[in-house]
Amino acid sequence: MARFEVRTAQRTYENVVERGVLQRVRQSIPARTGKIFVVTTEDVWRLHGAALETQLSGHDHAALFFAGGEKNKRLSHVEALAEQMMEQGADRTSLVIGFGGGIVTDISGFLAAVFMRGIPVLQIPTTLLAQVDAATGGKTGVNLAIGKNLVGSFHQPLAVLIDPEVLVTLPEREYRAGLFEVLKCGVIRDRALFDLLATRWREVLALHPDVVDELIAGAVRIKAEVVTADEREGDLRRILNFGHTVGHALEAETEYVRMLHGEAVAWGMLAATRLAELTGHLDSASGLRIADAVRAYGPLPEVKDLNPDHLLARLASDKKTMQGKVHFVLPTEIGSVKVVSGIAPELIRTAITDTFHG
Repeated sequence: MARFEVRTAQRTYENVVERGVLQRVRQSIPARTGKIFVVTTEDVWRLHGAALETQLSGHDHAALFFAGGEKNKRLSHVEALAEQMMEQGADRTSLVIGFGGGIVTDISGFLAAVFMRGIPVLQIPTTLLAQVDAATGGKTGVNLAIGKNLVGSFHQPLAVLIDPEVLVTLPEREYRAGLFEVLKCGVIRDRALFDLLATRWREVLALHPDVVDELIAGAVRIKAEVVTADEREGDLRRILNFGHTVGHALEAETEYVRMLHGEAVAWGMLAATRLAELTGHLDSASGLRIADAVRAYGPLPEVKDLNPDHLLARLASDKKTMQGKVHFVLPTEIGSVKVVSGIAPELIRTAITDTFHG
């Protein structure tokens, strides 16, 4: 078992990485909790709902089903969930449990943040991407048609309970998509984690328990450290956006249906790595190692048909763009990155073109 404490102004809480923790959820529910609302998807509930319901026995509770998918990560669906909560007797003593992947943890966290101006949320992520990234740190929100996660709130959970055992039911493509977020953590802050992914990829893809537990714990530790140091993305936390600048533009340009979030981030990491080479921040040998590690966990969805100029236009509406300047997280070596702004659009276009057509 591994526990990583996140300390923020709003709340101090633990991220627990432990096989079988789904059988001990009851211990994380506060005394005098009112009705519990589990925000989930039908597939997750079918696979793991019985185990969670056992832990909720004795508590008044209800499952609220979200359709899933980035195209449904919109304000209208949050409103619909809130209406269901009111119809079923929710009040300020209620608890929301986010039980699913990254979209579910974002939606459930935002729902808890705005319902009656804020009620508690407990996150139980069931995909690798949610376990290592989305469920931790309190960043919640929904998409607008023009871009990703543009409406949201910081709302820290009571705890994040991560059970690696649930990953055996995860589709292979979803698992691979989550691995790109782990790889991101290695590039930005932990060379040993990067080396694990780069050299032991066969064991990683085969879901060897010891390797899976190690990579989850490594990524969660990094996320906990960064969020503790910078809860609201004022400085250090921005390094977690490595790959997300182009990645978010890709998701919006393809209307959130062509690729999973982790796959978009993978393309974004390749583009940012190429941009780091073009701007002199990274040597070509390190760039090749990063690119090889990313591609080892492919295949990635095709992007050759996308217009680089359309992606450049998308970057202007990214939430990381400030005062008209697009900010990129660029690797300077494996295990270290730098936030860079003011890069000439021609260089960005070249990096995207080289990446998509190289």
